[in-house]
Amino acid sequence: MFNKIVSTAVVSLAALQAVSAQTFTDCNPLKKTCPPNPALGKEKVSCGLTKSACSALETLPGTEIKYDSKGAHFTIEKETNAPTVASKKFIFFGRVDVEVQAAEGQGIVTSIVLQSDDLDEIDWEWLGGDTQQVQTNYFSKGDTTVYDRGGFHDVSDPLTTYHKYSIEWTKDAVNWLIDDNNVRTLKASSVKGFPETPMQVKLGTWCAGGKDTPKGTVDWAGGYTDFSKAPFNAYYKSLSIVDYAGGDSATSKSVKEYVWSDNSGDWESIEVKTGTGSDDDSEDTETTSAADKATTKTAPASGAKTQTQSTKDESESQDASTAAVSPSASDNATSTPVETSSADNTSVPSTATHGTAQSGLVAAALLLAYLFAFM
Repeated sequence: MFNKIVSTAVVSLAALQAVSAQTFTDCNPLKKTCPPNPALGKEKVSCGLTKSACSALETLPGTEIKYDSKGAHFTIEKETNAPTVASKKFIFFGRVDVEVQAAEGQGIVTSIVLQSDDLDEIDWEWLGGDTQQVQTNYFSKGDTTVYDRGGFHDVSDPLTTYHKYSIEWTKDAVNWLIDDNNVRTLKASSVKGFPETPMQVKLGTWCAGGKDTPKGTVDWAGGYTDFSKAPFNAYYKSLSIVDYAGGDSATSKSVKEYVWSDNSGDWESIEVKTGTGSDDDSEDTETTSAADKATTKTAPASGAKTQTQSTKDESESQDASTAAVSPSASDNATSTPVETSSADNTSVPSTATHGTAQSGLVAAALLLAYLFAFM
C-alpha cells in the first residue's frame, strides 16, 4: 500500500505542482470580464465508452484515445503524455458519475476533475502505485496555499477493478461516492472557500513520476515511473453528467448559458440564461440569478480560503504530523462519509495561484517548499 506518512514540505510542493499540471483557465472572471459558460441544462449526458467517443466531450490537443470493450483507453507511453477530455458544456451544481479502472504504474495519475473558470475545483485522483485507496480534493478560487483539503478513501483494487465514482454538488455541500456509498461530505456552511461556480468536467491521466518532474511531485506520486513497463492504461467505461442549473436537483429547463454578472465569484452572482437562443426555440429566453432559486445564502464568501478536517477531529486538534499534509489522512471507511469542516482559517491568504496563476506567488510557494524539504 502506498505510504500515507510523507514529509509535509515535500507533499505541499507536490500538491502545488500536481494541481498546476492538470488545471488551467483561459479567462478568469475574478480578474476581468469573461464570456458566459455554455450550459448543459436539461440535456444530460449518458455515454457508454466501450464503442466510440462521447459527443458531449471534446478531446484536448495531443490526446489519442482507443475505444473497445474495456472502455476508453487513456494511455501513457512517455513522460509527456497527458490524454485529457473535457465536457463541451458546463454544469452549475449537479451530479457526475464515472465508471473507471485507474491506471497501474508507479507515478501515473488518473483523475476526474470538475473545474470552473475562476478555478473552483472538485477532484478524484488515483495513484498508479496505490492498490487500496483513492484520493479526493477540492479548491476554491485557485487557492493552493493550504494543503489539508485532501482525503484518502479505501476502495477494493481500484487499479484492476471498475468502480463507479460520483460527485454530487449543490450550493450546500459536495458529496463524494464510491459505488453509490457516500465516503465524504464537504458542507459549504462549515468551510471558508467552497467550490460554487459553473464547472466543466475533465477526465485524464498524466505522469507525475517523470525524470524531469520536481522531486516533491514524484514523492507524492509514489516514485519515478519505469517506462520499460509502459504503456499504462486507465479505462473509462461510462460517464453520466446531470446539471442542476443553480438548483438542488436536475433542471427541467433548456439553459443556454451561465453568465458571470460580476467579479465576486459567488454563486448568487451567476445568471442562468434559459432557452437555446435559436430562432425556433420553443421556450422564452429568460435570465435569472441563481440566488432567485434559493431563500437563504448558505455558501460563505469566496474571498476567504479553507482548511478541512474529518468529523471525528472537529472537537480536538489534529496531530501536527498530518494536519498540513495534502492529501491529508482521513477516515478511510467507505461505509461512513467523512464530513469536512473548518473552524477558523483567518490566517490563510485570500488570493492565491492555480494553473495559470500569478507566477510570483507560485515561485514563492515552490521556494518555501524546497527550503523546508531540505531542512
